[in-house]
Amino acid sequence: MTTSLFDLSPLLRLVGIGMVLAGLPLIWVLWRKSHVQGFGRLQALTLLTLFLTFDLVLFGSFTRLSDSGLGCPDWPGCYGNASPLGAQSQISKAQTAMPDGPVTHIKAWIEMVHRYLASGVGLLIFTLALGAWWLWKNANTKNKTRLLHPGWAALTFVWVCIQGVFGALTVTMKLFPAIVALHLLGGYILLALLAGQTVALSLRDRAEPAFSVSSGLRLLIASALGVLVLQVLSGAWVSTNYAVLACTDFPLCQGQWWPMMDFARGFEIWRPLGLSQDGSPLSFQALTAIHFSHRLLAALTCLVLLVLYWKLRAYSALRKPAYWLLVLLLLQVVTGLSNVVLGWPLLAAVLHTGGAGALGACLVWLLVASKTLPHFEKQL
Repeated sequence: MTTSLFDLSPLLRLVGIGMVLAGLPLIWVLWRKSHVQGFGRLQALTLLTLFLTFDLVLFGSFTRLSDSGLGCPDWPGCYGNASPLGAQSQISKAQTAMPDGPVTHIKAWIEMVHRYLASGVGLLIFTLALGAWWLWKNANTKNKTRLLHPGWAALTFVWVCIQGVFGALTVTMKLFPAIVALHLLGGYILLALLAGQTVALSLRDRAEPAFSVSSGLRLLIASALGVLVLQVLSGAWVSTNYAVLACTDFPLCQGQWWPMMDFARGFEIWRPLGLSQDGSPLSFQALTAIHFSHRLLAALTCLVLLVLYWKLRAYSALRKPAYWLLVLLLLQVVTGLSNVVLGWPLLAAVLHTGGAGALGACLVWLLVASKTLPHFEKQL
């Protein structure tokens, strides 16, 4: 059974659902912050949107890992409907034809709930962009020093729109690995943008200066973030190619320190899921290369983050985020090993995705909350 990949007929109803979902946190912020001015409300809404975006990334991971990414094979609705309730006959036919296939009633609901949540978060970010622009436009010169330039909120809105495009392509291009990996990376970038704005607004609200650190430490934080981005891309490539179980032992892989691997085929970027660029099935050696590369990058990432943790401990004001960095790193190690030796359990896999996002947010916090002064003499 075939269906049109794009069917925009349910778009307005989906926007309506997103407005309802976005309206609930908006009402909550207005109620809780009724006694404060617009800046306080914007700060609270930014923090809440960051939290909901993190939840969205986790649920997106659950959607992918539960094989629900094609639970509704068209976009933005489900067989041209705003919910699986209107597509029960089509879903039943697809499920009868392939009981363990990509389309089932449960998978359809998981996929559509993910789309509902994404539309709600997108509308919240649109509201943040409007609020930031309105405050900036109506603030006097003195008060503008307390505000963030609205360009940051506008950039975040543009980015969430790009994420929506990648979400649509994930479905219409049938889980094309490069698109799925970029969609996950885009989610982390969205988290980073919101985390940076949350920290900056919090510092301005409390009139607190940024922590003074050495230029070497700032460079180390930025380098750690860059290494983490590479590791995230590597992990996304492992997940989208289903290469987690290419090695089911640790520290060895297939009982060897260096198993047979095909790096050339494993890292052919623009190809369909499960196939090489020439149309042949992706070999087990290629999957092994994908998995093993992630392990090597994981070792580098752990080393860099441990060095960063040790350096941060020298600054009393940064010991708390340093400990958070260590805890999140340990969580990543434990969940990563669990994925290998326990056969890729769903909970561990979702936590592994969330832990990477939390690590990224922590590093962004350190970058935004610190600065280098010309006369700062403490060296790395």
